[in-house]
Amino acid sequence: MQARVLVPLQIAGTPPPWGQTLQTLAGDTMGTTWSVAFIAPPELRHEPLRAAIAALFAEIIAQMSPWEPDSLISRINRAEADSRWALPPGFTAVMDAACRIAAASDGAFDPSSGALVRHWGFGPPGEVQPTRPDWRALGWDGDTLTQPGGLQLDLSAIAKGHAVDRLSELLHALGLPHHLAEIGGELRGAGFKPEGQPWWVDLEPPAADANLQPLRIALHGLAIASSGDYRRVRFDAQGRRLSHTLDPRRGEPIAHGLASVSVVHESAMWADGWSTALMVMGLADGLRFATELGLAARFVQRDAQGFSEHFSPALQDLLA
Repeated sequence: MQARVLVPLQIAGTPPPWGQTLQTLAGDTMGTTWSVAFIAPPELRHEPLRAAIAALFAEIIAQMSPWEPDSLISRINRAEADSRWALPPGFTAVMDAACRIAAASDGAFDPSSGALVRHWGFGPPGEVQPTRPDWRALGWDGDTLTQPGGLQLDLSAIAKGHAVDRLSELLHALGLPHHLAEIGGELRGAGFKPEGQPWWVDLEPPAADANLQPLRIALHGLAIASSGDYRRVRFDAQGRRLSHTLDPRRGEPIAHGLASVSVVHESAMWADGWSTALMVMGLADGLRFATELGLAARFVQRDAQGFSEHFSPALQDLLA
């Protein structure tokens, strides 16, 4: 089948200087893989770049990984009731976006769902007191938050997108404005390839036999993130298939048939958070919400015929 293409509404800038080459680096981080493709002079040394990337990831993990017992988020989760916490800039940006998405989605996205994540077997091992998520109890004011007592933060549904944004910003700062940054399938592209082409990527289908027409996007000043029930699943004692996407409002995995949601946005962090919120809402509510907010989103629904595909108006506008 011929691929459909999504292109930015505006394309600006010039290709990289003549003589530069396409180069790549890759590795592991945050329980997944990362990669960067960039345009640079052939003599560029990769060791300093790889070291800078490793330092960036180490900073994010030390702040926001619930899997690290000494991380800042883990210490907040263990903290006494009514303790106040001032957050470093990166953590602040993620927390602020998470709370804004939680407010806009009426709790379909909730950064205080850590106990729920662990209860259903998708978080760090260990006993945790079941606590109903309530992001409002954090008293977030844009600078500090309150641990009301027993509330567990989990930013896994947005922190990876933040890491992609930070990785892209690092490449810019190091004089590499033409690049594609990726962590665990979340991507952000900037600039051009040497031949003047943008960074083309194909959206992953929810299944190999989904029989959906291929969809390709030009990541030029854009990011894309996806949430789906096909990446991480587990089965309970009764053999029921449990999605890792949890509905904080109901306290259980989603079970409404939506297979995946992909969001295109200038920021990978916002695309990551919004895709999770829309995934929790389900097709009808999610599509209505994306339309109202002007979010560019693609929904893939399981149905009797296999899979059906639905675009928000903002995504339709990107179809070439």
